[in-house]
Amino acid sequence: MATASVNRSVSWVEEAPSLPEGRLLVLGGGYTGQRFGRTLAGRGLAVTLTRRDPPAGNGGDQGGPRWVRFDPAAGVVPPAEDLAGTTHVLVTIPPDGSGTDPVLTHLACLLKTLPLTWVGYLSTTGVYGDRGGGWVDEATPEAPGLKRSHARLACEMAWRRQDLPLQVFRLPAIYGPDRTPFRDLRQGTARLIHKPGQVFCRIHVDDIVGALLHCIGLPAQRRPPTLILADEAPSPSSETLGYAAHLLGCKLPEVQSWGAIEAAMSPMARSFWSENRRVSSLLLREELGYRLRFPTYREGYKDCLGLG
Repeated sequence: MATASVNRSVSWVEEAPSLPEGRLLVLGGGYTGQRFGRTLAGRGLAVTLTRRDPPAGNGGDQGGPRWVRFDPAAGVVPPAEDLAGTTHVLVTIPPDGSGTDPVLTHLACLLKTLPLTWVGYLSTTGVYGDRGGGWVDEATPEAPGLKRSHARLACEMAWRRQDLPLQVFRLPAIYGPDRTPFRDLRQGTARLIHKPGQVFCRIHVDDIVGALLHCIGLPAQRRPPTLILADEAPSPSSETLGYAAHLLGCKLPEVQSWGAIEAAMSPMARSFWSENRRVSSLLLREELGYRLRFPTYREGYKDCLGLG
């Protein structure tokens, strides 16, 4: 269930350029999608959010987002009348178990009948694969190594084949309220892992919201078809965990060597640690002029603790 911190809109985005008139559809009202939808609803845009099992109540009557059910596995799609007049769409739903895109499978024809002026598709920087810690940007050829990244790239390509005003956004790890190391540190379940040369990239959820809003406000011809959203500080997990522990004033767990624990890690954890790259958001920051609110995890972690 979403927490209150996720449900709040992002007030600082009110400084962003004014939105065009229209209606927003967020396909996938999870952590990021809900944050984006509630923020735009707070700025006066009519917003519809989807989920397999929508929460009780419907905020549309009170000026908040309206929820509709979209459950591809069960064959449940929103009625066409619920999406009528939609001008902006954000897709956060990942590939299904077969690696295909459930939105395109069930809603592509309907989307093409709508008066759309912008479609954002949230993808992953995993499509670049392992780069041994080297830098990648939007011009870097894709080279996915993991099965889920291959599926993401295939879905990207499927979306690009549609006749839609599409922008693909490639994201690293997402953090923000309720998605930080603080809980694990407090509960004593955090792990301090050392793997020489390994770094991870990240983006604060509010900078995803801000960057998407920034792109919507740009003229269509200035919107890059592919855009990386990331902060400026690729860092080892030991560094970010150390800073989180410093903010909490608690001790770090004992350091563990990756080589000593790799075999005992889950397949998902091993895949997470198997790739090493630095992703650049210079196009977003320098060419498009978006100023990150949280340029590094330091500002983001402090804000999550109310210390900003």
